[in-house]
Amino acid sequence: MPFDRAATLRNAEKFLRQGKLDSAIAEYLRIVEDQPRDLNAANTLGDLYQRAGKTDKAIEQFIRIADSLTEEGFLSKAAALYKKVLKLRPDDEHALMQGAEIAASQGLLADARTYLNAVADRRRNRKDVRGVAQIQIRLGSLDPEDYEARRAAAAARIQIEDLAGGIEELKNIAAELAEKGRPADAIAALTEAAKLGPDDREVHARLLDAFVETGDFARARQCATTADELRALATTFESKGHDAEALSALCDAARLAPDDADLKARLARTFVARGEMARAAEYLTVETAGSDPALLMMLAEMHLRGDQAEQGLAVVRRILAEDPSRREQIAIMGWTLAETVPEVGFRTIEMAADAAVAQSDWASAAAALQEFVTRVPNHIPALMRLVEICVDGGLEATMYSAQAQLADAYIAAGSAAEALVIAEDLVAREPWERSNVERFRRALELMGEPDPEGVIAERLSGQSPFTSTDLTLLGDLPDFEPHEKAPAPPPAPPVEEPAPPAAASTATPPVHSSLEPADGAEHEIDLTISLDSLDAEPDAPPEPEPEPQPRSDNLDGVFERLRSDAAKRTANEQARQAYVRGTALHESGDLDGAIAALKEASRAPSLRFEAASLLARIYRKRGVALEAIEWFERAAEAPAPTADDAHLLLYELADTLESSGEVARALAIFMALQSEADGYRDVGSRVDRLSKVQARG
Repeated sequence: MPFDRAATLRNAEKFLRQGKLDSAIAEYLRIVEDQPRDLNAANTLGDLYQRAGKTDKAIEQFIRIADSLTEEGFLSKAAALYKKVLKLRPDDEHALMQGAEIAASQGLLADARTYLNAVADRRRNRKDVRGVAQIQIRLGSLDPEDYEARRAAAAARIQIEDLAGGIEELKNIAAELAEKGRPADAIAALTEAAKLGPDDREVHARLLDAFVETGDFARARQCATTADELRALATTFESKGHDAEALSALCDAARLAPDDADLKARLARTFVARGEMARAAEYLTVETAGSDPALLMMLAEMHLRGDQAEQGLAVVRRILAEDPSRREQIAIMGWTLAETVPEVGFRTIEMAADAAVAQSDWASAAAALQEFVTRVPNHIPALMRLVEICVDGGLEATMYSAQAQLADAYIAAGSAAEALVIAEDLVAREPWERSNVERFRRALELMGEPDPEGVIAERLSGQSPFTSTDLTLLGDLPDFEPHEKAPAPPPAPPVEEPAPPAAASTATPPVHSSLEPADGAEHEIDLTISLDSLDAEPDAPPEPEPEPQPRSDNLDGVFERLRSDAAKRTANEQARQAYVRGTALHESGDLDGAIAALKEASRAPSLRFEAASLLARIYRKRGVALEAIEWFERAAEAPAPTADDAHLLLYELADTLESSGEVARALAIFMALQSEADGYRDVGSRVDRLSKVQARG
């Protein structure tokens, strides 16, 4: 028979009116048992239990209804029932916890904290440590902005042995605080996390970054414990200008990672830069340098400056074998070594010169050795090698200068025989040069010659002529076949001496023009005039020839022409070598040395554009505008290699003038450049702008 709910409700109502409370409860209990979802009946049953003094049963009914309402999403009704329960039993944990959750979901955080703190107190009273920790964790999750509560929750996780959870929460807190611009609070959270998890590398790294970010380098240094951390910290120190701290961090990193080649190479670079070669040697080896040319260069210089020259030279040999283009760097290193260890410097430069010779770059090879003997005068091996290279490379002007230096070096060393041979050769080639004759005199004196002046006069007079190794003075020689006797030349026809002019007071021996022999004559120069007579002034100037022959010169004219040609060759060769040296010094960063060399090179017209333009750019980079403008203008006076080079030079000159406030001059050059190369760079816009500036005055 189906349950009759209406009849049961009528019976319950009659029992209530009759004052039979227990009978009414029984009727409502029948309804609730048959229809558990009848929440109204259940609520009435709970009220009847409360009236009957059966509190536990009343609370049971109210909680069952409230839980159902919570599940169905009727939170407000559920909250009202939980409050009803708490009136009956204020310390009911289930009602408190459910009330806290509903309040939190509704944003009523104060109510939620009140409920949760009540639960925590109840659990604390019964010494339920774990239970209290769980409430602390829940309190920490109520408000993401309540960082104190969140840190307390993290500590509570540690209490319940959730170490990973506690550390993770502290890391999250630190990250959020850092984003909000609260670095000190973030560091506090990370410090706490580091104490809880000393082996957590992420916490360690983040704490280190935080110290660096706030500039607390002392605590950062204490925090760094691994080689990677120390290496990164050293980089930060370097960027902040704390070089000593950076070096200390790198050394500690190397101790932790003794096999780290990159770390050792970095330390070696640092010590080399500081000039502490002994310390650099502790870290840089052939193995750590690997195939890095820069490290190999440092290793070579380190060994060469120390007491391991042979090892250094071996490294230099390897560098040149792998990359011959580094010979200029090797030469520069050799020049710097020459100031303290000349012999090691020479051997280094000799390798660079040999590498240049292998590429048929004779000029560069000679320039490297020239710079060395400039720094180390009278170095006989270097001068001998320089002469050898000049002979092989056909560098006549440089060879003559090198021979002169070599002769002087032999004289200074007391090697009379060698000095005499070279001195004779120099005088035979250029007898008009007083320095050659003076060098010859000193060599004779060193040989013990009792009458050097007489020997010199005899040689210059032609009675005992000089011999020279310069075959160009002999003209074209006949072919010579060994082991065959050359046929005797036919007798020369007699040559009549021309009668001297009537007005001449003295006779002058005939000289063939341009040193060319007359028909049947041998190739020779009649040096019948003494050295003193070259400088002496005659008592009376000779009367001019009535009609000079087109191919007749006097001896002084021949010598003057030879001197002029030799001087031009020497000057051009020296200028070219100065330019090579200047560009090499510029590339190596020695700007002062480059300026001096380029100024010397700019004296040669053929090199003036390149040398002067590079000088201008160096001065401009240094901020010396007046010097830059002067050298730009000098370069502009010389012919440019290409039209593009000329345009670029004018553009840079005008730009420098404009930046110096010389608007009118800059505008004139820009306008000239526009007319010659329309559309070049931003010349058009500059002309418009400067024209307006000029118009405004």
